[in-house]
Amino acid sequence: MSLGNAQIAELLALRAEELSGDRQRAYRRASRAAYKWPEEAAAIVAEGRSLTELTGIGAKLSGLITSWLDEPPKVPDPPEGRAGFVTFARARAIISEASDPPVVRGDLQMHTTASDGRASIEEMARAGAELGYDYIAITDHSQGLKIAGGMDESELEDQGRAIDAVNAKLWEESVGVEVLKSLEMNLNPHGEGDMDPASLAKLDLVLGSFHSALRKKDDQTDRYIAALRNPDIHVLGHPRCRIYNFRVGLTADWSKVFDAAAQEGKAVEIDGFPDRQDLNVDLLRLARDAGTFISMGTDAHIQSELGFMPVGVAALVAAGIERDKVLNLMSAHELRTWASDEDRRRPR
Repeated sequence: MSLGNAQIAELLALRAEELSGDRQRAYRRASRAAYKWPEEAAAIVAEGRSLTELTGIGAKLSGLITSWLDEPPKVPDPPEGRAGFVTFARARAIISEASDPPVVRGDLQMHTTASDGRASIEEMARAGAELGYDYIAITDHSQGLKIAGGMDESELEDQGRAIDAVNAKLWEESVGVEVLKSLEMNLNPHGEGDMDPASLAKLDLVLGSFHSALRKKDDQTDRYIAALRNPDIHVLGHPRCRIYNFRVGLTADWSKVFDAAAQEGKAVEIDGFPDRQDLNVDLLRLARDAGTFISMGTDAHIQSELGFMPVGVAALVAAGIERDKVLNLMSAHELRTWASDEDRRRPR
């Protein structure tokens, strides 16, 4: 049987463990890149094309992967830090095989040059329009994340005015996408944010995410519940904080976490960037059973990365998430109504 991209990624990661220096880094980069390839490597070879078309693959790696495809080696199950990820190519296949795949109306996490992104608000908006979105949410980092150029309250207000100007320009040009005013607020390990609540009240949507103390081994359930009880956030961003082959992420009693999210009327995020896939399908099934709202974002830092949304959609499909629980399937008006609805946060 031919190797899939995930198996190729694991073989590359295992080979990296045998090497050091620049060669090790090259194999590790290629392993991560395999999860972003839009096509199966096996299909490319079968068509007589070169694997050097794929990100991270030069002539030497192309020859090695081709040899694996010709004579597939045994591929062991990946360790925890590489387990539970779905390749971009496989995600696209899952959606194409679905009888009625959900139609995403917007992307609810992305970054611009206002923090650590590489494109402007307008550039991200136009890229969203090309994908057929009704809206995008600009969620640059808040001031506590200095390494990512996080914004303070004054800068957030300035960005709000810039978003108004972009929306006016897009409206005049009949470009059918609206930019929502949002933020990815940094949460400390106690679930507390780093921004004045008055500035957050002017936004359409607030994500809250942990960016520190991410390698703790003990149970972090209380930390999550504290974050979900933070009245200033709507969405808990990339909850596990895992990154492929770099960080396993935090552990918790996830049933309790998702029950708390449902009780508080908060959403948990599928971060659809291929390196993250946080939450994965197994945890999403627990969230589904708890009746938790779900938000999806690509965590894009440049226009092309908005195209990774199928990774999140495939997870929705595989987990059987009810569509009325997915923020990205709402209209912009419905999303704003959901975010401002105090009733959804009342004890049930």
